[in-house]
Amino acid sequence: MGYKVVVAGATGNVGREMLNILAEREFPVDEIAVLASRRSLGTEVSFGDKTLKTQDLATFDFTGWDMALFAIGSDATKEYAPKAAAAGCVVIDNSSLYRYDPDVPLVVPEVNADAVLGYSKKNIIANPNCSTAQMVVALKPLHDRAKIKRVVVSTYQSVSGSGKEGMDELWDQTKSVYNPVTEVPPKKYPKQIAFNVIPHIDVFMEDGSTKEEWKMVAETKKIVDPSIKVTATCVRVPVFVGHAEAINIETEDFLDEDEARDILREAPGIMVVDKREDGGYVTPVECVGDFATFISRIRQDATIENGLNFWCVSDNLRKGAALNAVQIAEVLGQKVLKKG
Repeated sequence: MGYKVVVAGATGNVGREMLNILAEREFPVDEIAVLASRRSLGTEVSFGDKTLKTQDLATFDFTGWDMALFAIGSDATKEYAPKAAAAGCVVIDNSSLYRYDPDVPLVVPEVNADAVLGYSKKNIIANPNCSTAQMVVALKPLHDRAKIKRVVVSTYQSVSGSGKEGMDELWDQTKSVYNPVTEVPPKKYPKQIAFNVIPHIDVFMEDGSTKEEWKMVAETKKIVDPSIKVTATCVRVPVFVGHAEAINIETEDFLDEDEARDILREAPGIMVVDKREDGGYVTPVECVGDFATFISRIRQDATIENGLNFWCVSDNLRKGAALNAVQIAEVLGQKVLKKG
């Protein structure tokens, strides 16, 4: 006996990836419904070897469905998630709407799977921000061993984090550089993204941080440990898929780089590729389509007593979004619903 699963936002990048991953991981699905807004109604999407037609999110009845994976943005989620939850369908939400709600668990299964048990207060579970998800997978096993006091992270985030519009803008601007007849001014981004990097993701806040940077701070505290201090600089780069992060940690106890490498090799969801030679590390292009979070360039930071540096790369449409949501669904099934 399997689950009745809804995917809302099935025509978007993340929604399509959710369907791919549900099929790839052979999630026990008895029945599946794919939802979209009215303007995408009837659009066909793939689920394994099946082709499904989207139904109208606005009129869909969630009664009798076990779980719904939402990839529809905060505004639509605000309207439809409470309706699904009230109908008894557990919502796994990819938007930022519920991440900081104390009554909604924020879950990365490799880090805090048991937090899923707190779903019942609102019948909603939140998926973290893409840049946070891959980072905390790497932080947790090191924190368990040596207690992380402080994290300094600089991100190199791909345009797929902005959805199809971001990918289209990079593509069109790149072409226009080689064909100067057509000019493609910035629309999705505040400056040209082709052949450029932009130290600005989401809106600016009063202290000079951007909302994306604030999210990494708040979510790391909620998922791993509220005592960890985090400072982030988030940068958009002209890469289509795959986020990279340069991470520096300071720990309470000394942690040797070799031991850190061994700990990370044994940790769930992580693949260590760390050879001190040309190409002995993973880049975003190589992580696309993979489930793992890749860690490279592990080395001691000699400027502080207990410091480590490492490089962290992951497919942001997978671990940063769709994969994590499906993993939450798997944990929810195993620990709570127990049907599949």
